[in-house]
Amino acid sequence: MSNASRFQFIKSQHVPTLTVLHAAIEDFSYDRHAHEEYAFGVTLAGRQDFFSGGRFHRSSPGNVILFNPEQVHDGEPGGEHALDYLMVYVHPEQVNAQFAEALGHSQTASFRSRSTLIQDAQLRNAILALARLVTSQVGSCIDQENALYRVIERTVQLGGVAPPSQVTTRPDALLGLAKAYIHAHLDRDISLDDISQAAHLSKYHFLRLFRQQYGITPHQYVINCRINAARAALDVGASLTEVALRFGFADLSHFNRRFKRIYGMTPHQYQRDIAR
Repeated sequence: MSNASRFQFIKSQHVPTLTVLHAAIEDFSYDRHAHEEYAFGVTLAGRQDFFSGGRFHRSSPGNVILFNPEQVHDGEPGGEHALDYLMVYVHPEQVNAQFAEALGHSQTASFRSRSTLIQDAQLRNAILALARLVTSQVGSCIDQENALYRVIERTVQLGGVAPPSQVTTRPDALLGLAKAYIHAHLDRDISLDDISQAAHLSKYHFLRLFRQQYGITPHQYVINCRINAARAALDVGASLTEVALRFGFADLSHFNRRFKRIYGMTPHQYQRDIAR
């Protein structure tokens, strides 16, 4: 990756669950991965090419990209020009509480977007306004929460939300057991046999089913979960060596390589960014 590609994370000083990424990319490609947060993004310049939800997408300047938690995707510049984009990451609890309010529900409702690529000027401007508040560190907590509410409210108005189905199929339930096992054992040297047994499936049936359902292999999912957990630990000031060892990376070099393929920067650079 050349020096022309730049990544900057800015963590809100008012709302702990809000983080903004500003990326300018010429020759970098993200590995397939998923975040635990919701991600609301805007393509600013160039073209954003990515795979998600079983489809290949091309996002032109002004388009909105919306990823649900654990929605697998990748990404890279498309066409001849450099890619410039913003992404706002928000914890599910924060989003779901405001989603319930936007729907007029007294209890927290689950927010899921049906659409990944959206063309809507009002939603785009709401995301950009929220990102400006976070990156400039102006206003108060209520200002940023209100800006986030505007983003969710507009998404609801566009009809782009759907509560998850109440009917859980058997494969979904079994794969849910596998994912729960992985999350509970991120600090251990778990094997494919361990995970498939937790899902009550044969190893090769489990492999096929998992990849078909999520678009990545169980091994990729484990690495992704470890990177996400490592990022959360870095957010609260844990040392790089401690985090690398806790989540099963052979050494700092291995941790650096894996982290950079998902976040575009090393763990040290990320921790330096959010500490500003």
